[in-house]
Amino acid sequence: MRTTITSVCKMRILASALCAFFILLQFNSCKEETTMKEKPKTALTDAQIIEKAKGIHERVITLDTHCDINVNNFTDSINYTQDLDAQVTLPKMIKGGLDVAWFIVYTGQDSLNADGYEKAYKNAMSKFDAIHKLTEEIAPDQIELATTSADVRRIQKAGKKVAMIGVENAYPIGTDIKNVEKFYNLGARYMSLSHNGHSQLCDSNTGEAENDWLHNGLSDFGKEVLVEMNRLGIMIDVSHPSKTSMKQMIELSKAPIIASHSSARALCDHSRNLDDEQLQWMKENGGVIQTVAFTSYVNTEKNEARNDKLKEIREFVADSMGIVWHDWNSFGKLDEAAQMEFIKNRKTVMDITDAKANEIENFPPSVDVSDFVDHIDYMVEKIGLKHVGISSDFDGGGGVKGWNDASETFNVTLELVRRGYTEEDIDKLWSGNLLRVLDEVEVVANSLK
Repeated sequence: MRTTITSVCKMRILASALCAFFILLQFNSCKEETTMKEKPKTALTDAQIIEKAKGIHERVITLDTHCDINVNNFTDSINYTQDLDAQVTLPKMIKGGLDVAWFIVYTGQDSLNADGYEKAYKNAMSKFDAIHKLTEEIAPDQIELATTSADVRRIQKAGKKVAMIGVENAYPIGTDIKNVEKFYNLGARYMSLSHNGHSQLCDSNTGEAENDWLHNGLSDFGKEVLVEMNRLGIMIDVSHPSKTSMKQMIELSKAPIIASHSSARALCDHSRNLDDEQLQWMKENGGVIQTVAFTSYVNTEKNEARNDKLKEIREFVADSMGIVWHDWNSFGKLDEAAQMEFIKNRKTVMDITDAKANEIENFPPSVDVSDFVDHIDYMVEKIGLKHVGISSDFDGGGGVKGWNDASETFNVTLELVRRGYTEEDIDKLWSGNLLRVLDEVEVVANSLK
């Protein structure tokens, strides 16, 4: 009897141990899918937190996937070696510790005809030329163009800043699929198939407002272009396409995709953000969402509450400077030259307006870095840390209080440290996750060649 009881006890102990082992495995697996936030045994002082954040910020590679450009800032006399009014310049990148800027070849949506395509193609080429001029002629000793993750690490290790190229709106390729490879050869490593308005390739998120669609997702030519992007190794960007377009892209793509500058719709109900279903698609696809620091995509209610109060001040400032003010709806109807001019003037007007507003007691607060990192927190908890990254949309309307240009980049790292993210987490958020997808896209491309 004693032997039987002893055997049963041993079996129960063994079963309990195995159960604990598998629970531990499951816990560790879940842990890897979310985050490894630190819980310090003793609370750090504010000075210690700042010092810790500075060390992390210096060691990790910081990468921003969306920085718009104005070709007028890429000349021999006016360029990014100077501290211009632009939100991203080399002096600002150096001051803020921003290592990698994805400069954007952006073209606004126009007519779907030969004249529109030709004009857009010329515009796109002017922006490719500007980026190459910066990295090859103006400041090759300070910044270099990268097309792979290995390039990024090599250039950053050499003490230079890194430029990469993304294409916002594939409208400039027209109806010639050979242009996709031309853009690739010029350095493009991600591309969205539409912007504000339906392109010849796919529907835009802007169709949601009126439930007005052109293709019900991807056009036949859009599907061909997506296959070509897989073949070449260009990341597919879903920040502007419609939800149906995004779903079809994921179904068709053999490689992970990215959202180069979007946030969580659960926290800010805007069609430019991704809802929980889309976030789950991104997780299953292995892609990454680059959380965007754009006030109206971070916290619309807070942004509008402040804007309502700012309106009178802003109109006075704009009028005194002879500047015609546009909301984002009227902005979208301007031609690109007028858009870029307004964006430049907008920052000046808003800086003066904000300064005046900050002198008024109990004025509604600005959307800030904390609001921005709330979106990172949400998506990390929802789909796992490996699927989340960081972007600004600087010089395209982006920026929040505390991260309003590249010189303030450290403040994002500081907020992440305050919330308990580890150095490994922060490294993945700033660049590791995006570069992982870039590598995986390249592997798929090599397998298709």
